[in-house]
Amino acid sequence: MNPLTKVKLINELNEREADLGVKDSVSWHSVYKDSAWVFVGGFPYELTEGDIICVFSQYGEIVNINLVRDKKTGKSKGFCFICYEDQRSTVLAVDNFNGIKIKGRTIRVDHVKDYRPPKDYEDIDDVTKRLREEGCAPKASKSPSSPSEDDEQPNVPVKKLKKEKKEKKKRKKDKKKKEKEWGRRASSSSSASPPPPPPPPPPPVRVKEEKEDSAYDKYKQRGAPLGGQQNGQRVAEERREEDRRRRHEREGDRQRETERDKDRRGEEDRRRDVDREDRRRDVDREDRRRDVDREDERRKETERDREDRRRDGDNRRRDRQR
Repeated sequence: MNPLTKVKLINELNEREADLGVKDSVSWHSVYKDSAWVFVGGFPYELTEGDIICVFSQYGEIVNINLVRDKKTGKSKGFCFICYEDQRSTVLAVDNFNGIKIKGRTIRVDHVKDYRPPKDYEDIDDVTKRLREEGCAPKASKSPSSPSEDDEQPNVPVKKLKKEKKEKKKRKKDKKKKEKEWGRRASSSSSASPPPPPPPPPPPVRVKEEKEDSAYDKYKQRGAPLGGQQNGQRVAEERREEDRRRRHEREGDRQRETERDKDRRGEEDRRRDVDREDRRRDVDREDRRRDVDREDERRKETERDREDRRRDGDNRRRDRQR
């Protein structure tokens, strides 16, 4: 399968699980929960181990890396294997690094279920040899807590915790009772003491009266002077003239639209008539051409008949002469 196709399939699988909200225990990553190794392929050949560690250490501590190189030249082959300290970092690396581009090349990042360390290297240190042989994947079964951790945790019995909860509840009840008693005493003391004097009345609110405008009566319709009536009549006449002008403009626009529609329809009818005439002319030309072809065929047939008859006559004459 093409590596880019695998990249697309892994991304589609991750998007589908994200949309459905699949749990971690049911996710496809759980198949590789016993391996902390990751395969990385498709990166540029000039990258070294340090470059790859700088990129992939964003999601966890890297404890081992195996960059596959050519035995003769020592150049990188463009893929490697990485081991994380925590297995959960492999899930983050596959989800976030698969399909990204490094220096213009799309890389593929996938889990490795059964990693086999290389056996052709002999000059390696003990730590690298042990990591390659055993790996750093977490165990499937959870390890029991160490005795040192048990010693550090305080052994608090369950009975003491229950007693402390009961004591807290009693204290809360006592506080509520004391508050009620204090409220009763305060109410009884207030009833025994003389009533307090009534509060002073609020100061009167002064409302500012508006002044009457003497010139307002000039604009009233009733009892208005002649000048005001004339101004009102002028305004009314101007409004009427404006309305008439608008109506005339609307009617003119409608007439123009109707004339345009008529012109369009007439133009369409003319085009249709022209098309019909052209079609008729084409049909007539075709019919004429066919008639001419038929006449030519008939002439040719008659000529052939005459030629055949002439040949038959010649043959008969020859037979008679013999």
